[in-house]
Amino acid sequence: MRRGRGWWGGWDLSGMGPWGRWSRFFDTGEVRLALLSLLGSGPKHGYQLIKDLEERSNGMYRASAGAVYPNLQQLEDEGLVTSETKDGKRVYTLTDAGRADLEREKDRVAQIWNRAEKWSVWAPGGGPEVAMVATTGFMVVKAAISAAKRAGADAEFATKIRDILDRARREIEALKPEP
Repeated sequence: MRRGRGWWGGWDLSGMGPWGRWSRFFDTGEVRLALLSLLGSGPKHGYQLIKDLEERSNGMYRASAGAVYPNLQQLEDEGLVTSETKDGKRVYTLTDAGRADLEREKDRVAQIWNRAEKWSVWAPGGGPEVAMVATTGFMVVKAAISAAKRAGADAEFATKIRDILDRARREIEALKPEP
């Protein structure tokens, strides 16, 4: 990692999962593109799209109906998808205009899914809970480094910081999940 500006003590964590320049999984307009991309493989109902978004992000993004359905409605209003009710479910299908839009935005769509792969590296099989713990861990490291800088050449102060971190490490290592 190189030094730079950022919320995490000046470290540049761009491209490093939830702690990088992407504090949200999707940037403005990207849910729309992700949905178009998923519909590129065939018609799907809303719930399937929600599950596909979670799967493509290896569980790091869990879309809500409040994020997906308004975007689907917008895509339909723009003529990029159509919908019809089948077996009691509303099924969405990409239109020719939607395919053309997807083709125009193929580089941006590729960036979205590449970023999804980077995010998933941080929590393979662990999901957002692992990301949450790691974020807190980074904040603890930041606090320890800041305190050590304030201490300067005070070896006793640095030893206290190290002892606190060692105690926390031992406690964490001793934790066992409840059955």
